[in-house]
Amino acid sequence: MNLRMPLTIERLGQRGEGVSHTDEGVVFTPYALPGETILAEVDGDRGTLVEVVKPSPDRIASFCPHFTVCGGCAVQTLAPAPYGEWKRGLLMAAFEHAGLKAKLEPLIDAHGEGRRRVTFHARFDRDALGRIFTAVGFMRARSHEITPLEACPILAPGLAEALPAARAVAQLLNQLGKPLDIVITASLEGLDIDVRGTGKLSFEIQQAMIGLAARLDLARISNHGDILIERRPPLIPMGRAKVAPPPGGFLQATDLGEETLARLVLEGVGSSKKVLDLFAGVGTFALRLAEKATVLAVEAEAHALTSLEKAAHFTQGLRTITTETRDLFRRPLLRHELNPFDAVVFDPPRSGAEEQAKEIAASGVKTAVAVSCNAKTFARDAKILVDGGFSIERITPVDQFRHSSHIEVVGLFRRIPLKTKRRGRLLG
Repeated sequence: MNLRMPLTIERLGQRGEGVSHTDEGVVFTPYALPGETILAEVDGDRGTLVEVVKPSPDRIASFCPHFTVCGGCAVQTLAPAPYGEWKRGLLMAAFEHAGLKAKLEPLIDAHGEGRRRVTFHARFDRDALGRIFTAVGFMRARSHEITPLEACPILAPGLAEALPAARAVAQLLNQLGKPLDIVITASLEGLDIDVRGTGKLSFEIQQAMIGLAARLDLARISNHGDILIERRPPLIPMGRAKVAPPPGGFLQATDLGEETLARLVLEGVGSSKKVLDLFAGVGTFALRLAEKATVLAVEAEAHALTSLEKAAHFTQGLRTITTETRDLFRRPLLRHELNPFDAVVFDPPRSGAEEQAKEIAASGVKTAVAVSCNAKTFARDAKILVDGGFSIERITPVDQFRHSSHIEVVGLFRRIPLKTKRRGRLLG
């Protein structure tokens, strides 16, 4: 049963919701800010903001009319300085939980021009007369319903035509009656679209999709990763190289975010001549590292490595990049395989790289650079490296997912020489 009650917000939680304590327990209320007194509808530990009775002095106006309805952004109304401290605090809390102390660099804002990839959801229903109508947009907060949009202000200019394109795709496929995810990436050659949820398409629908790609001047359109037509390779710049990722293949969220992470990685690797890039993807770091070092790039997705290899082949001035297709969760590189390298870079998915971190810790590698989008698993893996003889030289939080609770982090670890006493292993 919902209860309407006043709440005092103490802090922001890990998902950006306001946290308060009542006699019945902790309550999490989205869109409320620290220091505020609010009126909320409370159901268990979930609060729904009804009214801000006493606003925070750090409250600012939201810039998007869909905020609090669309589930895409968690925090838009917090002033920049306390927002940055909250983001850094997420990483600090993860380190404290892991039993680590480390001095964090200032938060780097890497939103840039905005997100270069977006996933729109399409849902179909019938009105009272049996006519099919289509809703295209983002999921509502705490719901699977769709928030129809006219525009999204956090998207990069290259995605200006993404929403009309998603509507056109959904309209073409509404006869299927299936919920769709429409993944659109901005590339140098135009929009790259991968549609998911359709299942196998008939020949007629495939031909209609190909015709749509021509009418919309798309670079490429795919169905569940199967390319229907590639009119132009959807190229993404990565250092000197230009990469055409596989449909829906992993990319950093923003151009500036990728450039920032890559800069920090290259600074950490320094003058190393032989570098190992684990969870290499399409070459975000490997292609830049190869401008100064020989690189072994290891990745589980063969299609991603194919994109990397093709980009490297057509890029002048790179040193040798060797690739290996390998599931690093099931078969992490072992310590004797790691030992020949001067430095290792690893950028795993959100689940982290626990087993691989153990092998790095047990190896003779002198420099490790860890990149992560999950503060908790990053801290866990960092603890493994520290316990294995590394010192933390630098931890840098990077905010390319502005207005969300997500944060990127780059950590630089150096092997402590055996002659050095273990005291002072941690900075801070």
